[in-house]
Amino acid sequence: MALLAPSILSADFSNLHQQIRSAEIGGADWIHCDVMDGHFVPNISFGAVVVKAAKSASKLPVDVHLMIEHADKHLEAFAKAGASYITVHQEAVVHLNRTINRIKELGVKAGVSINPSTPLEMIKEIAEEIDLLLIMSVNPGFGGQSFINSSLRKIKEAVLLRKKINGSFLIEVDGGITSSNAKLILDAGADVFVAGSSIFNTDNISAAAAELKNIIK
Repeated sequence: MALLAPSILSADFSNLHQQIRSAEIGGADWIHCDVMDGHFVPNISFGAVVVKAAKSASKLPVDVHLMIEHADKHLEAFAKAGASYITVHQEAVVHLNRTINRIKELGVKAGVSINPSTPLEMIKEIAEEIDLLLIMSVNPGFGGQSFINSSLRKIKEAVLLRKKINGSFLIEVDGGITSSNAKLILDAGADVFVAGSSIFNTDNISAAAAELKNIIK
């Protein structure tokens, strides 16, 4: 069964604990934290303090997506904050193998993310080492964007790569996921669905999460 990972980037931070609890009641499996630095992506979001707060709000695994430069300097802080997964960007990390190994040394599962314009080929050499492949289906940096349809092809390519190398990484998709396209993404082979606006920017967070969860079951 596929997993639902609501992104708190779209949540109301003045009421973060309750918003996370509502998503959990609706069937969330993970809590996704999008960390932005204003350099690798245009916006600045939050750091390890908010990740720690998200961890304290729920017993669900915390999935930390680092859209930042110099990620190596901050891995320990996010691990201590309670991250279950830490994902770095292929485009932002120079020595990717070393970074992935460091995440694992910290006792955290390691992921790699690629932007819409980055071919899957770029992570082929690290694919056997990772626990998670995050395919960005929008250009990172902003919530509320529309799903880029070519991402479906990349998801299918990732499924084939995983089979070819006998890998075990989960395929996560982030950006523009709604109840209208979730089935297409599921059929392409995605394992983990990140959704922000379509859950938190609604009148009923629990109901919105439940609707998506029912589609991807």
